[in-house]
Amino acid sequence: MRELKDLVDVARRAAGRAAAYLRGVTPAAAAAWIEKGRHDFVTEADRGAETLIAETLTRDIPDSTVVGEELSPGSTPAGDVVWIVDPLDGTTNFLHGYPQYAVSIGCLVRGELRLGVVHDVPRDLVYWGATGHGAWQGERRLGVSALTEPRHALVGTGFPFKQLPVLRRYLDQFAAVMGAASGIRRAGSAALDLTDVAAGRLDAFWELTLAPWDVAGGVVLVREAGGSVTTLEGSDDVLQHGSIVAGNPTMHRWLLDLVRSA
Repeated sequence: MRELKDLVDVARRAAGRAAAYLRGVTPAAAAAWIEKGRHDFVTEADRGAETLIAETLTRDIPDSTVVGEELSPGSTPAGDVVWIVDPLDGTTNFLHGYPQYAVSIGCLVRGELRLGVVHDVPRDLVYWGATGHGAWQGERRLGVSALTEPRHALVGTGFPFKQLPVLRRYLDQFAAVMGAASGIRRAGSAALDLTDVAAGRLDAFWELTLAPWDVAGGVVLVREAGGSVTTLEGSDDVLQHGSIVAGNPTMHRWLLDLVRSA
């Protein structure tokens, strides 16, 4: 079995190749999008980036498996090393030239989520974390915020735009958080929201109706930065349940209790 740090290096290379490709995508190629479903788009850029990622990961770790949003969304992860990839988290932002999108790669090692890499494409910043190795952006070690007062908290979120039947429940949660916190931010990339929690820029974050690749890259970052990450039900298995609550330990517990009771 490869060392975790070796796997991190491979993931960083793969994310870097995809990020360089995305920065070079022409406006015409970016505009060539397909509507997969309501408010759900895919571009040739998504597919091109995912192909580059899969090529790099399987070349460097031949016995690994890649599960991605575009290439194999319905596949069942198998093997000792499984990569969970979102080649372009924030596709709608990308389509509009809004500079908030990322490449996200998480890795399951023998079934446990052990590392994550998030490459902020517009800013060319690389975030990575691995169990026992901390969370980092470049040479800077990341740490969650120390805030303990909810009324001063800045909270991130994402809208459940793909599953409108849960919108009423979400809006009740939104109203509860708005009434209790200092502010709410919605930027359109769950992967980057989790880097903001890990870096202490957001005190907490929650979202519903997510897929595994939406969060796989960022979960380990938050945990290694000293934060807590669970589902809305309080489970640690955030890849299988579609909801996520993250934050420093105090703000995570406060936000979890608040949105569950809303």
